[in-house]
Amino acid sequence: MRNLDPSSTLHITNGDSAVSAMSEAGIDGTIIPWRDVLHEGPVTGDVDLEGLRPVRARFLSDIGWGKYDDILSMMFERDAVVHRFRHYEEVVLWFEHDLYDQLQLIQILHEFAAWDPGDTKLFLVNPSEYLSLVEPQRLRELHSKRGRITRRQLDLGRWAWEAFGSPDPTVLARLLDGDTSPLPYLKAALQRWFEEFPSTTTGLSRSETQALEAIRDSAPSLADAFRAAHLEREDPLFLGDATFAIYLDRLSEGREPLILANDGQRIRAPKWQDDEGEKFWATQAVLTEMGQAVLAGQQDWLAVHGIDRWLGGVHLKSGGPIWRWDPMAQRLVVTTR
Repeated sequence: MRNLDPSSTLHITNGDSAVSAMSEAGIDGTIIPWRDVLHEGPVTGDVDLEGLRPVRARFLSDIGWGKYDDILSMMFERDAVVHRFRHYEEVVLWFEHDLYDQLQLIQILHEFAAWDPGDTKLFLVNPSEYLSLVEPQRLRELHSKRGRITRRQLDLGRWAWEAFGSPDPTVLARLLDGDTSPLPYLKAALQRWFEEFPSTTTGLSRSETQALEAIRDSAPSLADAFRAAHLEREDPLFLGDATFAIYLDRLSEGREPLILANDGQRIRAPKWQDDEGEKFWATQAVLTEMGQAVLAGQQDWLAVHGIDRWLGGVHLKSGGPIWRWDPMAQRLVVTTR
């Protein structure tokens, strides 16, 4: 007989805001947030939870979101709860329709696909709504309508996660050409991820392009630029402001920055230990001459600045072939720079 956890249900969801909303709605059980922005940084090599922990912890630490040991410990504790899933009568995955959530969902499905659930029932809540923003009654309704996770969903999650971790992004593109109906929001989310590869025309990702356009159009502050570049242009939303800040930092670095603060200083994203967030978001940015030229397609930012960036299993690095997004053909192509 199983030694059941007293809470009887394990809920896994996208972040702390959703955890708070679910708790306030009276959703019973153990609720854990996933807390990883998987559309940024490496997902490579051994893509199971244990293998990726140090890789993801190092990336999140390197971009200034915490100490490596603290992040690694948080992930270890999170994963340990997941590995004890058979102690629960039910496991319920709560993930939204956007890119951020869909990647977390397929990562977790990849794990469950390899395990025998025993007597534990697996469920999915996968709405086209933002869990932290809906009313408590709606969260309770979503919970009451949770659906049993099927073998087809587990298999698609496993295949998609392994393809996402491949150094060849066409593996994922081919998978999306097949039947993705078991996870109805996955295809659109991953197609949006392809647009984060550097464009063949400018060397900018879609998010970087939209950031520059917002600044070009005289956003009064970086907070306004985030609103104009993402909150008012994307559906569904998937970027947090901390991730957007990393993009701004990258656009402001190097010998030929594309943006600067209006006092001429480089824009630097605040780190976890800084108390500079309010000042950062109040900053007004301006396009440099190079920023104007790149945005107009007169310069290629990769030729000017170079690149060293991970998107899933793909390492985009100057000096070798680089995968780019062709916005006209709507597909990935390889270029020599």
